[in-house]
Amino acid sequence: MYMEVANQNSKSSLSTLIKHLEEHETTLLTEWENQIIVDPEDPSKEKVRQNGYLMYQLTKKTLFNEITESEIEELANKIALERIEANINIGDFVYNVNIGRSAVIDYMLRANIDASKLRVYVKKVNSQFDEFCYHAVSIYTDIKSKELNEKNGIINQTHRDKLVVLGQMSASFVHEFRNPLTSIIGFNKLLRQEYPDMKYLDIIQLELDQLKFRITQFLHTSKIDMINVKEPFILYDLLDDILNFLYPSIVDTDVSLKLNIDQTIEIKANKDELKQVFLNILMNSIDAVQQREKPRIVIVEASKSENGHIVISIVNNGPIIPQEVQQTIFEPFFTTKEVGTGIGLYVCNNIIEKHNGRLTCQSTHEMTTFTIEIPINLD
Repeated sequence: MYMEVANQNSKSSLSTLIKHLEEHETTLLTEWENQIIVDPEDPSKEKVRQNGYLMYQLTKKTLFNEITESEIEELANKIALERIEANINIGDFVYNVNIGRSAVIDYMLRANIDASKLRVYVKKVNSQFDEFCYHAVSIYTDIKSKELNEKNGIINQTHRDKLVVLGQMSASFVHEFRNPLTSIIGFNKLLRQEYPDMKYLDIIQLELDQLKFRITQFLHTSKIDMINVKEPFILYDLLDDILNFLYPSIVDTDVSLKLNIDQTIEIKANKDELKQVFLNILMNSIDAVQQREKPRIVIVEASKSENGHIVISIVNNGPIIPQEVQQTIFEPFFTTKEVGTGIGLYVCNNIIEKHNGRLTCQSTHEMTTFTIEIPINLD
């Protein structure tokens, strides 16, 4: 009797969820489509939208336990071959798929069903998206690796290995991190709504934001440039927000942080991209000073130069970066950390160059300084 009631409740919850998704299907798909990245030169750009709809249909079949692995592999193979034929980076595909994942789960969380049932359905959807991404990226990577081996025989073996590893990392990364991140963000959002006074939820959100930042770094290494949206903002306000975000790490490391910035400096640039640069270098600086005895010092300075540029310096008193390392520190895959990926400063350098600026590093036994110089107005 108990099992019958449980099965009936489960079916009722699933019916409620499917009905909710179908009622909001048009809005959900429109939101997904409005956020995806489509290269104007992509000869199959219309297929990107069609494939999003096909993926959504697979999601509904997954909830009903009516999907087979061959169906997932078939769509993954189709899209991977389209990306190869269009000669478009697979990073855009990974980004677009995960935008879809976030949209679907966001609407699932709005359905009026029991949280324990919802957790099961979210897990199913995450697993389906992970499996789909894994197959598509693996197929794409295998084909691209073969092409590279055939066309670029002069490329040394180490470089080829790194290209293959980057593809494998992308697939593994999506599988290992997107699943728990999407679920935790969703359920933490529910908890904050239901229990606004509960302790530690804000701290959990900060940790999730840091994980999202790391994921963004990986996406920047593989996808084409997103639309370069420039907006005017006060530099001090942006850096102040970043330091508030890093406050738990600053306190935990016992860092003495000094901010010396003209609060009237306004800049017009891509705010989100510059935020990533400052955040990455500041996090590296905090990591570096942990290797020193107290006092551990990080200084952020900014001023206008006479040539119409902004000069931002991020200084720390961590260990010296050897001269030979300074020459290669902005190259991809290069890292001095035991668990580093070697992509953080590479991404930062690319962003600053895209802003017609320059990122440099100078290091002595007393201080290490990362200097960013960018035009005030990028129009």
